Amino acid sequence: MELSVVILAAGLGKRMKSLKPKVLHEALGKPMLQHVMDAVMPLKPVRTVIVAGSGADAVMKEVTGSGLSFVIQKRLLGTGDALSTAKKELSRKGTILVLNGDCPLITTKTLRTFLLRHRRGGNCLSYLSFVNDSLSGYGRTIRDGKGRVAGIIEDKHASVAEKAKFREFNGGVYVMEHEALGFLNRIKRNPSSGEYYLTDLIAILLKAGKKVDTYICPEEDILGVNSREDLCRVSKVLQERVISGLLKKGVTFTDPSRSLVHSRVTIGKDTVIYPNTYIEGKSSIGSGCVIYPGSRIIDSIIGDDVKVKDNSLIEKSIVKKGASIGPMAHLRPESVIGSGAKVGNFVEIKKSTLGRGVKASHLSYLGDAVIGDDVNIGAGTITCNYDGRKKHKTVIGTGAFVGSDTQFVAPVTVGKGAYVGAGSTITKDVPDFALGVSRSEQKNIAGWGRTNKLKVKSVMLKVKGK
Repeated sequence: MELSVVILAAGLGKRMKSLKPKVLHEALGKPMLQHVMDAVMPLKPVRTVIVAGSGADAVMKEVTGSGLSFVIQKRLLGTGDALSTAKKELSRKGTILVLNGDCPLITTKTLRTFLLRHRRGGNCLSYLSFVNDSLSGYGRTIRDGKGRVAGIIEDKHASVAEKAKFREFNGGVYVMEHEALGFLNRIKRNPSSGEYYLTDLIAILLKAGKKVDTYICPEEDILGVNSREDLCRVSKVLQERVISGLLKKGVTFTDPSRSLVHSRVTIGKDTVIYPNTYIEGKSSIGSGCVIYPGSRIIDSIIGDDVKVKDNSLIEKSIVKKGASIGPMAHLRPESVIGSGAKVGNFVEIKKSTLGRGVKASHLSYLGDAVIGDDVNIGAGTITCNYDGRKKHKTVIGTGAFVGSDTQFVAPVTVGKGAYVGAGSTITKDVPDFALGVSRSEQKNIAGWGRTNKLKVKSVMLKVKGK
């Protein structure tokens, strides 16, 4: 059966108190609308129509998916009007799944089950509902004396008696056959709100003799977001789902409640994640790794058996098998750290490639550099890569040794097997296996300490105010 999807994403979201379209607010590192898209795509719809309104340009730019098209709801006149706006993008046959763009907890499994029940029931329209004795704000399912669906009444229009009697809420997810679209023009504008409610379609179809039914699902799956508090709530549920899935795959979290892991992250078995760690975006972490407290990894690829020590930041970089990062290291975007390499305390790497077995153990900045295998970088080494206008490259060959407190004034190349003496400022290329040194001659002045002892003491007394 041909399936089309319509996602309603035009709402202003006034309660979010934001200039950003509500559906673009992120839940666990991903826009709510993208969460919905990701749940829908495995169903392989022939087309997916997003009804946008406020901030439509931002929505179009942010959201990705196959077979995607957008329509603009110029006047926000309710969900019934929104679906009518999408009609022109839909084919004249098949099944249509309609859902809201602010329900990031919806799952592919729930939607598959829903579609199956709808088709088996031979319904013209079906919708998901949930039961909650304490909730309000959602449309309520009205049932007749025989327990059959008779319609939906919006919460703000329900009487006190209706609110007490009907506790089955509309989840805002619908499946309908194409013929149901022909009844949209029968929806009347609500006199108090001025909107066209899609929920009114249920009673219209029932009156026309069409079969309508509802299927109860867990409230968690269709929980919507209308406020920042709601966003926190669904983000917490998403986080619990992600970490639960990783635990089942053999990942260890020493304190799951104190780690943040985005939904697109993958982690291999036997990796240990310590508390106060943040693994974000599309990061991938291999097997047998240890991520120590305070570390943050963003859109990066971490190979097997890597150690990321305390308080390290890795951004859009690649760390290969067996490498060690930190503590307190910073890998800036486009850095590649080779197998078995070590990037230690207070070392910053920017857009550089370090080969296999490189050691940069402490207090260095390596920017726009290409460093060969088995190079030793002494403490305090700096690549001077920026001349005020352009960035320049430093190249250090395989097996080279760089002494402490060295500055490379790029562009410069150090050959394979070369040595650079400590305290040097290298402005010219160093050939293979050569020693590069640039120091002023040391001078020792005999007796200086005795001659200047009284003078130094006098200055110190003045400083202390004596």
